[in-house]
Amino acid sequence: MNRPLPNEYPAWGETYIGKVDGDIFQVLNDQITSIPDLFRNNAGKENYAYAEGKWTLKEMLGHIIDTERILVYRLTCFARNDQQPLPGFEEDDYVINARFHQRELEDLLEEFVALRKANLYLFKSLNEVELNRKGTASNREINVKSILFIVAGHIIHHVSILKERYHVV
Repeated sequence: MNRPLPNEYPAWGETYIGKVDGDIFQVLNDQITSIPDLFRNNAGKENYAYAEGKWTLKEMLGHIIDTERILVYRLTCFARNDQQPLPGFEEDDYVINARFHQRELEDLLEEFVALRKANLYLFKSLNEVELNRKGTASNREINVKSILFIVAGHIIHHVSILKERYHVV
């Protein structure tokens, strides 16, 4: 599948879409193991935040899960040709209200794997017409294919942050 064109997504999407290299389905599938491996390799640091007011590793993982849910909801709505504008979301409020710090790391990892596996069934079922459908979220127009790439790129983005600022291995 070809990468989305810049006119198919808002400018902020490039932050994530530009990070996706190779076959999108392979990238999405590889994340099913690479993300749990990354967090398990850093078990014991799951409550670490690199600075005051920054998310812990568990909160980062929870944010990844919540964001995937929201993005896939948008993708589903637009693929099904729902034309209602969808709201944005404030990621910090979601993290504050989710109580990720009270959850076990392994539980969050299992949730991520289950979510991604379920989402891959949906992603692989989409045809060209559905991939090219558009909708409005956060007052910006975007197509389904772009959201698919953003799902993968969002994780790549956060893995970079984890390596740079949290010094995970």
